[in-house]
Amino acid sequence: MKRLAILLLALALPGLAAATDYTVQPGTSTLGFSSTFQGETFQGHFGQWNAAISYDPANLAASKFDVTVQLASVETGDSDRDSALPGEAFFDVAKYPQAHFVTTGFRKNGNQVIADGTLTLRGVSKPVSLQVGFAPQGSGATLDVSGAVQRLDFGVGSGEYADTSVIGAEVKITAHLQLAAK
Repeated sequence: MKRLAILLLALALPGLAAATDYTVQPGTSTLGFSSTFQGETFQGHFGQWNAAISYDPANLAASKFDVTVQLASVETGDSDRDSALPGEAFFDVAKYPQAHFVTTGFRKNGNQVIADGTLTLRGVSKPVSLQVGFAPQGSGATLDVSGAVQRLDFGVGSGEYADTSVIGAEVKITAHLQLAAK
């Protein structure tokens, strides 16, 4: 009986292991996006954001992403667009200064890992799924994340900017994070 209890405990322990907590290295990490304007693709990124990352590819149930983005830090390299995006018609940073993504779970789809979560933007919370690429490197790792959202689902681009023939409906999200284990 005692041996059975020890065996059951030994089998349960790997499932109880915590994921590794990581610190994002801001100088070599990016949080970006791309979309289209008048049929031409443009790129952008956010200069201010933070991410709490706990990840273990062997124990996805213990993994978690929690990302907060300061929307006023958006940059696309176009001064007109950069001044318009924080405004009321797009991000409305006066009312909604941050976007927030937190995972609700991870799953495998073939060889690909998918992070399911909730994105809150402009006061609207919607489910979002992101593809995850994770590569351990010494005591750290590289984490690449990609996915897409429909901007109008979050009210981004209201009024005349809701026309998806001018500004594309889909916004692709990309992140490349250099991580150091805590």
